[in-house]
Amino acid sequence: MYIVALLGNSLLIFTIITERSLHKPMYVFLCMLAVADLLLSSSSVPKTLSIFWSISKEISFEGCLTQLFIIHFVFVAESGILAAMAFDRYVAICNPLRYTAILTCSVTGKMGAAAVARGFCFIFPVISLLKRLPYCGHNVMPHTYCEHMGVARLACADIRVNIWLGIVVIFLSAGLDTIFIGVSYALILRTIARLPSRGAHMKALNTCGSHICVIFMFYTPAYFSFLTHRFGHHVPKYLLVLLANLYVIIPPMLNPIVYGMKTKEIQARVVQMFPHMRAQH
Repeated sequence: MYIVALLGNSLLIFTIITERSLHKPMYVFLCMLAVADLLLSSSSVPKTLSIFWSISKEISFEGCLTQLFIIHFVFVAESGILAAMAFDRYVAICNPLRYTAILTCSVTGKMGAAAVARGFCFIFPVISLLKRLPYCGHNVMPHTYCEHMGVARLACADIRVNIWLGIVVIFLSAGLDTIFIGVSYALILRTIARLPSRGAHMKALNTCGSHICVIFMFYTPAYFSFLTHRFGHHVPKYLLVLLANLYVIIPPMLNPIVYGMKTKEIQARVVQMFPHMRAQH
């Protein structure tokens, strides 16, 4: 799955960068999503594999915090990118005549930069709090990579501030993004319902299909993992670890496949790049 994620996202990034006809807001956001997926999987899976293969089952405290920062930072940034993609689809369907005027290259770049800046601003305080906690020798974490509450529970101090900070960060990032995405698609569905023909309905829905699939693949395991870590004390630990590992590998693996299969422009470009695929096509 990790190899598929590496190849799929790298191919997607290369295709979008080298094909000038794909230099549009939707594909720029898709390129940002692919970069985020590469960072998410590459910051966690290699260490997980080294644990499974008994190459290295240890990590330094600084290395652990670095890994934690990258994973959580990418999560917040990727959530912002998905919200930006929902806005892109909203403008394309609900206000198509002003699409190029609203989503200029400058606006697209600023939205991507805002997603990155928000991720840094939200996760930096989490790292600062973890560094200030006292650790009294217990340094075994039942997990394959470092995550916020897993590290916080190693401390011999009250971690209620960490718990509430984690909840606030999730609400202000993924929570608000989910609400924004929901409102965007409610307005999109209202506009689609007013279209005169069934063919127009299907065409409009098809442009959103891949984005909706990616949203469900990203938020479902993330929310489930977050809620069970904090409130599902009866859930077996091995299940929590399994879900957390699936979260960092399945969306990065499936995202380029979903967009590659559902986006004709990307399909056409990939077919041009590989002549044997053109013959089969």
